[in-house]
Amino acid sequence: MRAVAGKIVSMVDKWNITIPELTGEEERRAYVYLPESYFKSTKKRYPVLYMFDGHNVFFDEDATFGKCWGMKEFMDSSETQLIIAAVECNHSPDHGRLREYSPFDFREKGIGEIHGKGKITMEWMVNCFKKEIDREFRTLPDREHTFISGSSMGGLMSLYAVLEYNQVFSRAAALSPSVWLARQKLEQMISKTEVLPDTVIYMDYGSEEFGNHTNMRKQYVKVTSLLMKKQIMVESRIVPGGQHCEASWERQIPFFMNTLMYEWREEAKRPKPGHDSGYTARKDK
Repeated sequence: MRAVAGKIVSMVDKWNITIPELTGEEERRAYVYLPESYFKSTKKRYPVLYMFDGHNVFFDEDATFGKCWGMKEFMDSSETQLIIAAVECNHSPDHGRLREYSPFDFREKGIGEIHGKGKITMEWMVNCFKKEIDREFRTLPDREHTFISGSSMGGLMSLYAVLEYNQVFSRAAALSPSVWLARQKLEQMISKTEVLPDTVIYMDYGSEEFGNHTNMRKQYVKVTSLLMKKQIMVESRIVPGGQHCEASWERQIPFFMNTLMYEWREEAKRPKPGHDSGYTARKDK
């Protein structure tokens, strides 16, 4: 808990963890955001949003490129009643992040052969990390109140998680998801998976990103269409001028948080896109 001039404020707890199944005893950081009300209402329980690339979520000094999403600033200003739990990615130069965040084995020009460890990553997140979060904090651990989010490969993993671990996650936000990867396997996974009818997915892609991969606009449309055919409630956006970076994803926070928290108006003061919420995305440094 942290206090400023006698006032209890929100906090981001940060500690080191290991994921033996992936990187043995090598440590990485875990983060948990707790809203101000967590310390005032000691019996209240909260939904939880799990996020990939935790080092990029809260602090510029931890972020890979020196620019984070600014999630703490948004959560504080909007007074969103939600816990956020995030884990740092694998920084190994031998495509460590790509391996851990890929649900599929694939071969890509310029990258080579990648053995995807996405299933191992999710098994750890569901069976170890989530259990720890539910044990240590006042969460609402049921599926209805458990969400997941990420960008790029983390966005692909968020799609994978909400589809293949649908008994755990009811909603997902996939920003700039890497749907260019293993396209046929991804399409087969979406087509074959069985999900509950209340499943919600937010997905977006920046207009400036489409040139990064061949036929990406067509692939993005196809993935969106396949998800909708599964009767999943999908909010899909093309972000005008959107780019593949944290500064761009920060500007999408009000949109995807609105989708994730849509039915909890009484529990959270949410900003509506296009309305003044008191939150402004920070300018790039």
